[in-house]
Amino acid sequence: MAHPIRLFSAVAASALALAHLQPAKAVVFNPETFTLSNGMQVVVITNHRAPVVTHMVWYKVGAADEPAGKSGIAHMFEHLMFKATRRRASGEFSKIVARNGGRDNAFTSQDYTAYHQTVAVDRLEIVMRLEADRMRGLLLNKGEIETERQVVLEERRSRTDNSPRARLSEQFNASFYLNHPYHKPVIGWAHEVRAITQKDLKTFYNKWYRPNNAILVVAGDITAKQLRPLAIKHYELIPPGNIPKRIRPSEPPHDAARRVVLRDARVRQPAWRKGYLAPTLGTGETKHVYPLQVLAAIFGDGATSRLNRALVVDAPVAVSAGAFYDGDSMGPGGIHIFASPRPGVTMDAIEAAVEKEIAKLTGAGVTDEEVARAKQRMRSSAIYARDSSVGGARTLGAALASGQSIEDVESWPEHIGAVTKEQINAAARAVFRNKASVTGLLLPLAKP
Repeated sequence: MAHPIRLFSAVAASALALAHLQPAKAVVFNPETFTLSNGMQVVVITNHRAPVVTHMVWYKVGAADEPAGKSGIAHMFEHLMFKATRRRASGEFSKIVARNGGRDNAFTSQDYTAYHQTVAVDRLEIVMRLEADRMRGLLLNKGEIETERQVVLEERRSRTDNSPRARLSEQFNASFYLNHPYHKPVIGWAHEVRAITQKDLKTFYNKWYRPNNAILVVAGDITAKQLRPLAIKHYELIPPGNIPKRIRPSEPPHDAARRVVLRDARVRQPAWRKGYLAPTLGTGETKHVYPLQVLAAIFGDGATSRLNRALVVDAPVAVSAGAFYDGDSMGPGGIHIFASPRPGVTMDAIEAAVEKEIAKLTGAGVTDEEVARAKQRMRSSAIYARDSSVGGARTLGAALASGQSIEDVESWPEHIGAVTKEQINAAARAVFRNKASVTGLLLPLAKP
C-alpha cells in the first residue's frame, strides 16, 4: 500500500525548468491522449531513452469512496486483484509478468487505486491482456477473500499497530478531518476489515471497476499511434458501467484547535507535528494552491528552509524540522509542520520555536529573494523528472484520477511562474489559523 497524495506537486515540479527552456508555452510531459468507445481514457507519454514501458491502470476510486462502515475495502482490492479470474489461476498474474522480465505492483490512496507493470516494450501486449482480464473477470472466491483479509490485518498490525509513529499519524488524521472521509485510514480500521463480506466486495467491484472509470497510462518507448490498436484490442471490448457520482461530504468550519498525544514505551525519539487545514486543487480557495506550494518550499523544504535554519542550525533546539503541503487531492488538504527535539529540549520549547517562525511568516511575510530562491530550488530538484517514464505515468495518473486534467499538469510551470510574494503572504495568513489546526505529540511513557 502507498499513499502518494503529494505526488503531483513533487514530480510535476519538473515543469518549471522547462519554462525557461521554451520560448512558447511551457509543458511538462507533453502527453498524447485519446478515449476508447467504452469511455476509458488513454494517455501516452513517449520516452525513447530505453526500450521499456510502464503500463498503469488507474481506477477513480479510493478509500474516501468507501461505504460507511466498510473502511479498507478499496485497499483489499490491491490484494484481491492478483487472485483468480475467469481465465487465470490465483497468483498467475505476477508469475507471468516476472517470467517476461517485468515488475508489477499496486497502491491505494484516498482518491484512487492503481495497478502497474514495467516491462520491455515487446512484452507490453502481455500485461495489457492480463490487466484487461482482471478488470471484469475477477472471481472473488470466499477462500481467497479470507486469506487476503488475514494478510491485510497482518499488514495493519506490522505497519500501524506496532509502530508508535504510524499510530500517531492515524489518530492525528482522524482528528484532522472532522467530517470528510479522509479521516479514515486507507488500510481500514481492523474491526471493519474483519466485517467486510463477499457481497460487499462484489458490489464495490461491480460499481467501480469499469473501463469508463479507469485511466490507462503508458509511458516509455511507444507512441500513441502504436498503442492505439493494442488499447482497442484489449480494452475497448470491455462493456462500460453506470458509474455513480463520487460523494464526498464537505468539511465544516474548524473552530477549535485540537491536540493528539500518544505515549509509548518504544519511543526513543520524541516527535512534534502540527497541521493546518488548507485548500487543494479539488476544493476550497483554490487561488491559494500554487502560492502554498512555493510557501512550503520557503518555509520547510530542505536545509536552507526557514524552519531548518531556525530550529536546527541557528537555535538549535531540533535534530530535524520542516514542512510540506498536500494540495493535489480531491478533498481538503493541509500544510504540515514537523520537528524532533534535541536531547534535553522540551516539547514546549519546540512548539514555541515553531510558533515564533509562523508569527514571522504571517507578520512580515516572505521576501522577493526567498521567492526567487524557492523557485530555483524547485527547478533544480525537478529537472530530471522527464527522464523517468514512471514519474510521468504516476504524476498524470494521479492527477487525472483525482479530478484534474492534463492541462492542469501541463500548465503547472505557468501557474508557479506567476506566483507573487503578495499571493504567498496572503495564502500564509489565510491558512495559518490556530483554530483550524491539530497538534500531535509522540512521547515516551511518563516516568512513574
